[in-house]
Order: sequence, then C-alpha cells, then structure tokens
Amino acid sequence: MVISTTVLPLAEAGALLRALDDPAQLWPLLLDLMARHLPCDACALLRHDSRLGEEGLLVPLATRGLSPDTLGRRFELGEHPRLQAIAEAEDGPLRFPAGCELPDPYDGLIPDLRERLHVHDCVGAPLSVDGRPWGVLTLDALNEGRFDGWDGAIAAWAQLTADLATAVERRAAQDAAMAADGGTPLRILDDPPHGLDFDPVGSSPAMAALLTEVDTVAASDLVVLVLGETGVGKELVARRLHAHSPRAAGPLVHVNCAALPDALVESELFGHVRGAFSGAVADRRGKFELADGGTLFLDEVGELPLAVQAKMLRALQNGEIQRVGSDRHITVDVRVIAATNRDLAAEVREGRFRADVYHRLSVYPLRVPPLRDRGTDILRLAGLFLERNRARLGLRNLRLSAAAERRMLAYPWPGNVRELEHAIGRGAIRARVARPPDGGVLTLTPVDLGLEDLGLADPGQEGGSAMTAAMPAQRSRLPEPPDLPELPLRDAVEDLERRMIREHLARHDGNWAQTARSLGLDRSNLFRLARRLGLRE
Repeated sequence: MVISTTVLPLAEAGALLRALDDPAQLWPLLLDLMARHLPCDACALLRHDSRLGEEGLLVPLATRGLSPDTLGRRFELGEHPRLQAIAEAEDGPLRFPAGCELPDPYDGLIPDLRERLHVHDCVGAPLSVDGRPWGVLTLDALNEGRFDGWDGAIAAWAQLTADLATAVERRAAQDAAMAADGGTPLRILDDPPHGLDFDPVGSSPAMAALLTEVDTVAASDLVVLVLGETGVGKELVARRLHAHSPRAAGPLVHVNCAALPDALVESELFGHVRGAFSGAVADRRGKFELADGGTLFLDEVGELPLAVQAKMLRALQNGEIQRVGSDRHITVDVRVIAATNRDLAAEVREGRFRADVYHRLSVYPLRVPPLRDRGTDILRLAGLFLERNRARLGLRNLRLSAAAERRMLAYPWPGNVRELEHAIGRGAIRARVARPPDGGVLTLTPVDLGLEDLGLADPGQEGGSAMTAAMPAQRSRLPEPPDLPELPLRDAVEDLERRMIREHLARHDGNWAQTARSLGLDRSNLFRLARRLGLRE
C-alpha cells in the first residue's frame, strides 16, 4: 500500500509500513503519530466484536492520552450513544457540538492536572474493511473548539487508518488460507479482541507468553494441566484452549471436582446404570460421555479421592470408561484439561495424589502467572471491571484516582483477578453511597477499594478490611523502605529523577507524552531532562 506524504513525512510513513506485520506495534505507533500531528488530548482505535449480540461491542486496540484502564474496558454500543452514532455515521468523520447532551464515554478518563473531567470537543470516524464495519477512530479534546479547521486532516487520518486495517485483515486472511492448505503462516497478525467473558485479558510479557503457548498446544489433543493460584483465571485458559482447538464445535463440559460428594463422584464422572445403587432409577451418562467429541475440563482436580483417581487412569490412557453397576466398557473421544491451585507434585510425595494419574494429567503443564507478576495488566483488568460496574450503577463513567492506580500496582493481590473484581465492585458501591458523582463521573480512591494500607492492615484492625489483609508470606515480599543513598545531594536528586521518569514511563507503556503529563512537565522539557540523565539519546 502507498501512504500519501501529504498526511505523513516519508520516514514516518515508512515506519508504519514496516509495522504492518505486527499490529501490536502498528496501532500504538499510528496513534503516537496521530497525537503528534492532530490537536487532540486523547485518541483511541476501537474494533468491533459482535460476539455479545446484535448491538455489538467495541474493544480498544490502542489508546493515547487516556488512563491505562481504558484498554481493558469494553464499550457496548447500546450503552454509549456517541460511539453508536460514530459507528453508524455514513459521511465520514462525525463531530459533536460542544453542547451535545450525549454522554461521552471518555469523560474522566483523560488524565488532567487541572482535574477537568469532561471532554468538550469530540470527533469520531467509522472504519470499514472491504465494505464491512471494522471499528471506529475517536479524537477528543478538553477545550472547546480545538478541532476547528481540522476537518480535512482528520478525514485523511481516518482514511489512512482504514487503509492500514484493510491491509492487516487481508494479510491475516492470506495467512489463514496458507495454514488451511497445510502451509506455515509467515507471521502472527492480530489476535481476536478479548471478549468480556471469553479470553484472559492482558498484554504483559508473562501473559503474552502464556497465550502464545495456549494457542500452540490448543491445536493438539494433548492433556493439559493448568496450574496457578486461586483466582488467576484458569477456567478462562481452559475455555480458550477449547475454543482454539479442532474440537471447538464439540461440547465443553466443566466439572468442579471439589463440589462432588465422595459418594457420587464416580457416578458423576462415569455415569451409572439403573439399580446400581439406591436412587439410581434410570441409566445416566457421566461427564466423560457427555464430553464425547469435545473437551472435559476437570477443575480443582487435586480434590479427587484416591479411589476415583485409580478408576480415571484408564479413561485418561485410552478413553475407556465403565458406568457404575455395568460390566460393559464404553470408548469415548475426549480431550481432557485439568486445573488445580495445589502443588500436585508435592501431593504425590505426600501420598495424597496418585503418581500415575499425575503423569497422565501433566502431559503439557501451563502455569498462569499471578496478578502481582503482570504489571500494568492490573489496570487493564480494572478497566474491564470498572466498565461493568459503571453500567450496573447507571453512571456516565467510573474511574480510578491516580493514588488508587499507584496503590493497586503495589498491592500483592493474594486473591488475584477474582479479588480485584470484587474490590472494584465493593469500591464502586461504597463510593456511590458515600458521595454523589461529579456530573455522572465517579472517582474511586484507595479508601473506596480498601487499599489505604497496601494490604498491611490486620484483619481486625479498625478501619481495615478482610480484603486488605494479605497473607504473611505475601507481606514479607513487600520491599522495605530504602535507606538514604550515600551520594552527594546533586547525585541523589538526579538518581531520584531518573527513577521517577522510569517508573512513570513503565506505567504509561513507554509513552513520553503521557509521562510528561503525569509528571507535570512540558514534553520538550522532559526530553531535555531525560537526555541529561542518560535515559534518551
């Protein structure tokens, strides 16, 4: 494709073309250039995901100038009339008047040192690929009239974005066709958007490595053992394994092994015949039979009694099961995925889990990283839960204060994603009851979330909460306050400046403009300071 140099200088156009092979780099680069060339405080690229019904869903692919949790939010068109109007626009970019009464989905999500919460100039453009709706591009400014006279430039950028999306989709289709013909795709292009209840959300190196491994093993029939602490999302990994496998059209049968009574666990897994025991008034198929042709997910597999483990060995080995009370063997075609938060190897050593069953289950182990090891994924997941609670409470927007973001990144999250979800839900209710929202925008603080003590408060301490009481082992991992450096004052100040810039850069995924805003500096001044400190060439 050719990028007109009337939109971009030749060097920047070349950078976009080189990034076409990797949309994970392409879309952030595109928005970086857009923010540099257009007078916007924020811009975002969102893609349609129609899996949730007729109204559709917009999933952010990249943002600039918006709070980090925005990438985790999911915007249902029926709940966001501005985005719906943009998606349905037929004549190119749509600009909303300053006095427009339609709520803006980004109110409160543009970090601003003067605490201005509401967007005052907004323009958006629908994007299509080969005549089909693909997504939307949005540009926002906190000051009224910022986009006056920029209609032509905005239309040109929207067209460039649509052209790049078309190129990405066509290359993805070519790769899919090559794979179907038995060839090997030359590149991995664009992962499907993460749905609300479908895929694990995150872009940290730990999650990226996990998802790559999940998609690799999904194509096989290997037994997979999903390991990880409670609340990390093991079930979502199992669902993704099934959805990306050749068995996706077959059933996915979920069994919570911890919830099965000892007396009935064998019947639940393998079925029974009439008269096998008191109350067995008819033949009944077990979970292995129900999953025939598909996937059986054994959640909390470490809770299975030893006697049942022995009977499951044959099913894992060659697909043979036997209903309770029957002498007949039944062969089933089932792919088994198991999950546990226990250390099964230690359970084997202690005699609480059979070694032969363990080795059958752990053909391909996958470890889901705990939330504390996923960096800014915490804020992206927070965005997902903030949007859910915003819709539930009928708010224009629900946001995190800067202090809440810092505390969330420091807290160890012993309950992982499940604890984060519950904390935001409780915090939203507490804040809604304690104070009215500012124009429909409600800001959550560390106190609302129960993070005022970074998880160091005792469970019974006045003002503390059960949520903030981290486990002792996790408390011990928190760093001690550093000693004052043995440096001259000037060197110590420079060391502090260097560490602060690095921390803010990491928090904003390497975006210098957002880093400058968060530090209260002009971007050019930040560049000069970074060069002096050896952080930028």
